[in-house]
Amino acid sequence: MPISARIRTKDGWAVPHAVLTVTDMTGQQILREPADADGTVRTGILAAGAYTVIVTAVGYRPVAQTAIVTASGNADLGTLLLARTGGVELPPPGVWTIDPAHSAVSAVAQHLGLSNVHGRFTQFGGRIEIAEDPLWSSVEAVIEATSIDTGNAMRDGHLRSPDFLDADVHPKLTYRSTAITPAGDDRWTVHGELAMHGVTRQVDLDLSYLGTGPDPWGGVRAAFRAVTELRREDFAMNYNQVLQAGIAAIGTTLKVELDVQAIQGEAPMTVS
Repeated sequence: MPISARIRTKDGWAVPHAVLTVTDMTGQQILREPADADGTVRTGILAAGAYTVIVTAVGYRPVAQTAIVTASGNADLGTLLLARTGGVELPPPGVWTIDPAHSAVSAVAQHLGLSNVHGRFTQFGGRIEIAEDPLWSSVEAVIEATSIDTGNAMRDGHLRSPDFLDADVHPKLTYRSTAITPAGDDRWTVHGELAMHGVTRQVDLDLSYLGTGPDPWGGVRAAFRAVTELRREDFAMNYNQVLQAGIAAIGTTLKVELDVQAIQGEAPMTVS
């Protein structure tokens, strides 16, 4: 009789790339069977007896279990849960589209050496592709330079000028990942290239995955948070006004914070 099982993550997602291996009690392999698109495995007919079942999948810790096959029925192992290597669950593999209406791209700069000025971009979009091996995942995003908003029209106009973003000449900021490396149990470093003000530089993002769940409109969403720090001079933004006592009006570094919601599935990459 056959052995059957449903392979899931701890968050309840199917693991369609899982493989179930069956060995006899001496350790000899009897068969290997891949899971289907729903994470379900059903083997061929096996003789009655005791077997060891091992479930493996890229990016997950293996699970082993004993299965008893009887002459009168199949051995249904029920749901077998796989834990991510590192202990953190991730969204199901596939394309996820950034939702600008429920995401934020913000930045903080020091002003007069005393306090911070907060700004954000209001028009952006992008896509995230989660691979079966998370370290092969990728992200790309585009931001409209003219959408900078610090709550002060005069300051925003200056930031769009050639002194800073030069939005008329370089209307878009783009980011494309080039690699991902683990940085802890629940953190990753996204390596990528940021193009801004006509200059492209390597920029790393400190990324955290916050979870996945259904939304009220019948979709599924994943949430991420990422931070990085940029130096203005790296992007040829050398403008500054030095006040008395040598204090710069605007800090030389910029802290960037990204709070992202992505919707499962392919969609047009809008920046509106």
